[in-house]
Amino acid sequence: MRSEVLYIIIGMALVTYFTRFGALALFRFTGVPTWLNRWLKYVPVAVLTTLIIPSLLLPKGYLDISLHNHYLIAGIVAAFVAYKSRNIIVTLGLGMSVMFVLKLL
Repeated sequence: MRSEVLYIIIGMALVTYFTRFGALALFRFTGVPTWLNRWLKYVPVAVLTTLIIPSLLLPKGYLDISLHNHYLIAGIVAAFVAYKSRNIIVTLGLGMSVMFVLKLL
């Protein structure tokens, strides 16, 4: 392993450790404020949306909002099923099934 890679891994580990340690030290006695706790609830949704939306809208590297974009169609179906059923297994199963059928056609 090259030394640069090792330094990067060690640096990332230190940054991760100190940000978590800093938050623990800061809120050790007072606890997390209510407004921050409410705000932090939306972070996973925002990160997941940031990761998924480009894959749905830019599958070939450019904006594709058409019926030929199988990723977008399967994503819309999966989002609708997730909204209605609130069941991750049904959402994943139906989304993957729609994607499979669209790839076959």
